[in-house]
This record gives sequence, structure tokens and C-alpha cells, in this order.
Amino acid sequence: MTDASFRMRRMFNPESGRCLDIAVDHGFFGEKSFLQGIEDLPRAVTTLIAANPDAIQLTVGQARLLQRQGGRERPALVLRTDVANVYGAPRPDHVDDLTLPNPGLAGVQLDAACVVVNLFDLPGRPQVREACIRAVLNAKVDCDKYGMPLMVEPLVMKESATGGYEVNGDLEKIVPVVRQAVELGADVIKADPCDDPSQYHEVIQTAAGIPVLVRGGGKVADDELFRRTEAVLAQGAAGIVYGRNIIQHDNPGGMTRALMAMLHDGADATAASAILASS
Repeated sequence: MTDASFRMRRMFNPESGRCLDIAVDHGFFGEKSFLQGIEDLPRAVTTLIAANPDAIQLTVGQARLLQRQGGRERPALVLRTDVANVYGAPRPDHVDDLTLPNPGLAGVQLDAACVVVNLFDLPGRPQVREACIRAVLNAKVDCDKYGMPLMVEPLVMKESATGGYEVNGDLEKIVPVVRQAVELGADVIKADPCDDPSQYHEVIQTAAGIPVLVRGGGKVADDELFRRTEAVLAQGAAGIVYGRNIIQHDNPGGMTRALMAMLHDGADATAASAILASS
């Protein structure tokens, strides 16, 4: 067994200890609306690389778009290794979450710094939770074999008025699933924000020292995103994983630079807004 922390250091800024991971894996889920902003994925990835985030999250089919560019200074690869059908509307009759065989080995072959697997908690779908737990357990064995860090993404969802699922920001529901992810052996946690960001320290506490990166969820206004980011960082989050709020923005490079300033230079929400406006 090798030490996964060696690879994980590539994700986190050595001075701030934080990470901005930009999720660009949305095409994996088979939803047309998720392709907004990344219709031309090679161009989108090139734009993000130029803005120099800490990591970019891609799939096995598209990791090459990052790994073939630049040299050792390029962003780290976070490799998405499972695909689910829970994001569309109406809700499907059969909900699944399918995981790549040997995700740790795939991460090594693609020179990833980390691989990520879901842990869904869906109302009335205990079989999906069971499948995810099994996938995390199997991924942990494979990742340990190759010294590959495992990011687990605990997602508590609720039924939405549109007929699909949406994020459930109930802290009482988020905390136990985050804790389960830690108990299953996660090296990094990618978790939803809660409805009241000032309570996010409870999520950090339950992670018991495992770094927590906060998901962006659906697209929101810039000022709201900056305020939320400032709040969760103040509560102890080790970073953020944002997708649509960056890749669907009119200025994804400027948004990346503004968020990097918040994570690594101590910029507050007001300063981040000014950076975005000047980019």
C-alpha cells in the first residue's frame, strides 16, 4: 500500500492549504441542459487551464483535454469515476449509479491526483444508497492498492417541483451522510452547502479532519456565490468544487481568478466582485 497523501498534495495550494476544483464532467450524465457553456469542451478546458485553478474535474473520456496540455504546472486532474441518472426531470422510474471498474487504476493511468465517487441519499430510493456504499467500498480497496486519493461526494437530495431531484440543504440530513463518507474511508469530502452557511462548521467537525470541499450546486447570482464562498471558508472548508457557476458564466476565466483570490489570497466577497469586474 502506498500513501495517498502524496498525490493529494497536487490538489491543494501549499500556502493556503485550499483547493478550487472546477467540475467539467457534466456531459457524463446525459442531460442536454448540463452542456450549456461546455458545448465546445476543448475550448472550455483550455480557457480554464489559462485561469490556473488548482484542479479540473473530468471524466475518463475527456481527461486527455487537460493532460495533453502544458507541463507540470497545469491544474491537477480530479477524475470522475461514476455516472448517475438522477439529475433530469421527470424523475426516472429506475434510478442508478454506475461506477467505473478499477477506479484507482484508471486514476493512475490518467495521472489523476484524485478520483471521485458519489454517495447519494435519495428519498424512497434505498437501493441507490446501497449501490453507492458498495461502490465506495470497492473504490477504496482499489485506490489503496495504487495510492490514489478517494474523494467521496455525499449528496442529500429531495424531490423538486419540476419532477426531478434538487439539493437538500438540511444540515440534519447532510451531517450523517458526510460522516458515513468519512467512515467509509474518504480522503476528501465533496459536500453540499447547507441552507444556513453559518452552521457549516458542523459539517467540518463531523468530517473529523478530512478536508471538505463545498459543492456549488445550481447556478446562482455572482454576489450570492461570493458571499456563500466567503462564509464556508470562514467555517473551515478546505475549498470548493464549482461547475455551472464557472463554466456557464459569461467570463469563466475571470470567475476562476476571483475565486482563487478568495481561497488563496484572503479576498472577501467584495474584493472578489471587483476582480471579476476587472477581468
